[in-house]
Amino acid sequence: MNDLLTVAEVAIILRVDDTTVRRWVKQGALEAIVLPHVNERQAYRVRRSTLEQLIGSPINLEAIESK
Repeated sequence: MNDLLTVAEVAIILRVDDTTVRRWVKQGALEAIVLPHVNERQAYRVRRSTLEQLIGSPINLEAIESK
């Protein structure tokens, strides 16, 4: 089970755009891990436990993977 979620996965779960998730991370509203990057866009990962705490319920990753 993967404990780290991509920006795209978080966006699907929260039903928002990727840009919104990135903005929340930059503003400090959503805690994320910043990965080393080579291109101009930073890569983030959000801990599953952080997101579950935010939404108050467990996350079903199978529903995300089927999209």
